[in-house]
Amino acid sequence: MDFDRYYRRLGIDRPSSDIAGLRRLQSAQMDAVTFENIDPLLGIVPDVSLEGIFDKIVGRGRGGYCFELNTLFGTALKDAGFEARRIMARVRNGAPQGANRSHLAWIVTLDGDEWLADTGFGGSGTSIPLPLASREVQPAPTGRYRFTEDAAAGELVLERETPDGWYSLFGFDRVPVRDADIEAANFVTARWEKAPFPSNLMLSRHTGEGRISMLNTALRIESGDGVTKRTIGSPQEMQAVLAGDFALPVDASLAAEIWRRLEDCGRVERLAG
Repeated sequence: MDFDRYYRRLGIDRPSSDIAGLRRLQSAQMDAVTFENIDPLLGIVPDVSLEGIFDKIVGRGRGGYCFELNTLFGTALKDAGFEARRIMARVRNGAPQGANRSHLAWIVTLDGDEWLADTGFGGSGTSIPLPLASREVQPAPTGRYRFTEDAAAGELVLERETPDGWYSLFGFDRVPVRDADIEAANFVTARWEKAPFPSNLMLSRHTGEGRISMLNTALRIESGDGVTKRTIGSPQEMQAVLAGDFALPVDASLAAEIWRRLEDCGRVERLAG
């Protein structure tokens, strides 16, 4: 992996191997690289080899989802001198229990303390690492978070505070993760009809002022001034938003293909109507 090109893509120099460097690396990747599932939506199983991920994200300026984003991030963690181990999580999104293991993240150990470091959660995850030992509320630029223990599931659960209370994001344990686990989970996540990615467009990009996200044709922009929402009404507007707000190299033909797929899945009518 050409780390010089990776750091140029993020707009930073190689970070120091301390908590300040970890925070800088995570935030920089989340600001520069968009979470997006265009490939699974169009029936393509993402290449989760490091070579394939590097070409897509660094070489071609695309984004990706957790198996791509956090594989790239983890390689950079090790290059910068961090002690890191992979975890596979079960996404909850408000449910009392998670489903299959469909999310990849990292635990980084610094001076004996463990931190959750994650650049690949497409929902309202944190843009900075969080200490795992704390059970207190932890403020972050993206909101307020906490860890709770689910003894029945044997998982530590990350939750985010919302106006309606605490919302579970995902739960994880310490089972060792192998490359084969990621390859299998990636295929299931990209192709399984019960997974959200083959039939929904999901995008998220963090900015210095907040977060921009989109579900199918529903665009949401969070900033210090509040939240604005609008519905994307045409393939032309889709192309403009993907290329502009999400900084993705999407031309008119790809935007039209995405739009047709959303129409086939019934997503345009349901959200625009």
